[in-house]
Amino acid sequence: MLGFKSEGTAEIILSGIEMVHIMRKRQARYPFNPSPSIAEQFAILVA
Repeated sequence: MLGFKSEGTAEIILSGIEMVHIMRKRQARYPFNPSPSIAEQFAILVA
């Protein structure tokens, strides 16, 4: 692995990886849907 070119890039990539981990563990909670599936969580992020 060559590493990240800048600190900003590393921060963005790592925050995205952390978000996926939170979604897989079903730790994300939304007021209108307290237990969304992984597909529903991705749809919420995209919207």
